Formats: sequence, C-alpha cells, structure tokens
Amino acid sequence: MQGVKILAILVMVYIGVIVAFESMIGYFQPSSQSTLVITTTDTEGAAHARVVARLVSDGKLYVAANHWPRAWYHQALANPEVMVALPAEAPRSYRAVPVTGAEHEQVATDNPTSFGFRLLTGFPPRYFVRLDPSE
Repeated sequence: MQGVKILAILVMVYIGVIVAFESMIGYFQPSSQSTLVITTTDTEGAAHARVVARLVSDGKLYVAANHWPRAWYHQALANPEVMVALPAEAPRSYRAVPVTGAEHEQVATDNPTSFGFRLLTGFPPRYFVRLDPSE
C-alpha cells in the first residue's frame, strides 16, 4: 500500500511540474530568432498573439502545437486567415493550413522534439500548421 502512495505522490509531482512549465511558457512567451508571433482571431473577433517556434520543411514555413494549451491552434483552424510576424519583419497575412499524412510525417522528421521537452510538456500530441503567404 505504501508503494501505491509513493507512486501517487510521484504522479502528482510530475503533473505539477507539467502545469508549472506550461504556465511559465504561456506567461513569459520567450522569443528568439527561431520563433515567430502568430495572431489568430477567436469566434468573437478578438485577436490573440502567441509566440510559437518557427519550423521549416521543404522550404515551407510551419508552426506546431507542441503543448497542451493550444487555443491559437484551434482558432487558426476555425479562422485560417492569420497574421505572422517573423523576427525583425513587419507582420504579414498568411493562411493557416492543417498538415496531415505524409506531409505531417515529413515535418515531424525534419523538426524533432527532444525527449526532455516532451517529458516536461507531458507528451502532448503534436499538430502542424503550414503558413502559406496570402499576398
């Protein structure tokens, strides 16, 4: 019985680490040369900006929903006209296109995540969006 209690405590601590890590990422939204800012629109028309990792595969621009909180991803699917600001560039209009099948596998292969990152985020499923310029 004591082993079950210890296991339950370890699981709760792990969940706490995941919640703390995801909360800090969401609050601080760290940016660098390998990130971009995507601005999506919710169902009420309010704009929401989120810093996400910039991915490239076969010369095309992608972003990934790598975390459990992914409101931006659902907003981009519901309203695919988004604004994207790359580092040191003015925001531009893009169309967010969900990625599936062989393209999904290729983007995942070209842009792997580390085991440590997956561990800290609680092993969420990974979804990709291709950003096609609207102009």
